Amino acid sequence: MLITIPYQRQSAVEYARKWAFGRNPAFYDFENLGGDCTNFASQCLYAGSGVMNYTPTFGWYYRSSYDRTPSWTGVQYLYQFLIQNKGAGPFAIETNRSRMLPGDIVQLGDQTGRFYHSPVVVAVEDNEIYVAAHSYDAYMRPLSTYIYDQARFLHIEGVRKYQ
Repeated sequence: MLITIPYQRQSAVEYARKWAFGRNPAFYDFENLGGDCTNFASQCLYAGSGVMNYTPTFGWYYRSSYDRTPSWTGVQYLYQFLIQNKGAGPFAIETNRSRMLPGDIVQLGDQTGRFYHSPVVVAVEDNEIYVAAHSYDAYMRPLSTYIYDQARFLHIEGVRKYQ
């Protein structure tokens, strides 16, 4: 039976602070294979959720660099997982910037609709969103300093786990 538990936002932010300028040796660094941003975002999400979804292909998990789902490292696949997830793991809604909280995910895109970056929200102060990211490592970087055509804001609503 699936139950819903709170997302531990502070744990996600603490993880982001610890690893924003380094690499956790428990996870492969995808920097030279298209970028490490969504891998880092997934690690932060996992720090805040403690639950992976081991559904092949469409779940969200990481066992090794070659045994993981596309959603662990792919911007679009992470979006699809978080928005559509009805099983174990974190789940989200797409919302507007005013609903963003620390531990949420922002995805940046170009004018063609291709999203290419997944920074993690670490603070919201005075109407500014501050993020942490890999692939151009950052912590407490103002979202307003990024150059992008569009953004989508993913608010983590909770986590489901099997009881």
